[in-house]
Amino acid sequence: MQKQEGYKPIEIARELQMSTSALRHYESWGVIPAPERAENGYRRYTKVHLAYFRCLRALIPGFGFKLTYEVLRCIQNAELNNVLWMVNDAQSKLQEEKRSAEQTLALLQDPQLMIVKDKQIKGLMTIGEVAAMTDVQTSAIRHWEKEGLLTPIRNPDNGYRLYSPLHVRQILLISTLRKTVYYLDKMKEIVQAVEHHSLEKAKTVAEDALQRIHRLNQEQFRGVHQLMELCMTVGLMAKVKDAPSVIHHTFDKERESDRV
Repeated sequence: MQKQEGYKPIEIARELQMSTSALRHYESWGVIPAPERAENGYRRYTKVHLAYFRCLRALIPGFGFKLTYEVLRCIQNAELNNVLWMVNDAQSKLQEEKRSAEQTLALLQDPQLMIVKDKQIKGLMTIGEVAAMTDVQTSAIRHWEKEGLLTPIRNPDNGYRLYSPLHVRQILLISTLRKTVYYLDKMKEIVQAVEHHSLEKAKTVAEDALQRIHRLNQEQFRGVHQLMELCMTVGLMAKVKDAPSVIHHTFDKERESDRV
C-alpha cells in the first residue's frame, strides 16, 4: 500500500475548528478509526482520518450526533447499504416535517380551509380520527391535553374526547412547534392565541419553522456530500469518473417519464 500523507492532530483540529481533545474523544468512542503512532508515541492521522473528521463535522448539523456516530461506525465496518438507508430515512422524515409545516401554515393562513392530506375535516372527530388525519400519535395528543395545550370537547353521553377543526389546527401547530426550540409556556401562549382566533403570531412561528426545515435540508445535503467523499476515500464507492452509470434509452417518452 502506498504510504499516505500524515497529519498531526493540531493540523486537523485547526482545519475543522475543534480541539485536539475532541479528536481523541471521537477516537475513543469508536467514531473515528484509531491512528497509528509515531516512534515518539504521537498520533499520525492519514487522509482517511481527515475524511472521517470532515464527514463528522459536516453530518452533525443536519443529522445530529447519534445518527452521525452510527453512520461513521458503519462505514468502518464497510456497511455501505445500511449507511445510505439510514441517511435516506432521516431525509424522508424531514420531508414529512416539511409537509406537516406547510399544511399547518396553510390552515393558519386560511381559517376556512377544511382539508388536511386530501381529507375533509369533520365538525367533530374522535381522537383516533384526528390522530390519523394529523399523523400524530393518540398518546401524544393525550399528553398535550395533560400539559394544558389542548382542551378537547367531551361527549356528554360517554365522556369520550371529541375534536373540532380548531383542535386540528392546534395539533398540527403543536406538532410543528415541538420540533423547534419552544418552551411549554411559550407554546401554550401561541396555541391559545389560535383558540382566540389571533393567528398572526402562530403564522409567523409556522413560517419560521418551515425556514428552519429548509436550512436543515441544506445542512443534510452538505453532510451527504462529505459522506460520499468519505466513502470514496475508503473505497466503499467508486468515483463517478471511474464508474459511470449506464443509461438505457427506450426512446419511449411515456415509459421514460415513468422512470424519472
